[in-house]
Amino acid sequence: MVKKVLVVDDNPDVIFSVKSGLETFDKNYKIKGVDSGRKCLEFLNTEIPDLILMDIMMPEMSGWKTFDKIKENASWKDIPIIFLTARTDRVAKNAGGFLGEDYIEKPFEIKDLIVRINKVLKK
Repeated sequence: MVKKVLVVDDNPDVIFSVKSGLETFDKNYKIKGVDSGRKCLEFLNTEIPDLILMDIMMPEMSGWKTFDKIKENASWKDIPIIFLTARTDRVAKNAGGFLGEDYIEKPFEIKDLIVRINKVLKK
């Protein structure tokens, strides 16, 4: 079964790394990437992914704000969100772990990312 994952990160290298890593390890992943919270919301108007990997620190609209807008929408509120971020402070870890399905710090290992995504998708 194909697993559709949306990566929301203002760093194109992160989107590329996640896409190439996940699709190389498991052909059942279909990865799309957008570089802002605004583009994430636009994407969700056309397609609903199985999971979102969300950066926290982005210009225009932070990952927190994007998360709030997703959860306010009845059509999107059940999409699981994993925060994938360079923020390592305790406040971000606690909030990200509480709000999202998981909280993963950059840099990350692709194999660990796959395990954690699969764990969330099996819930």
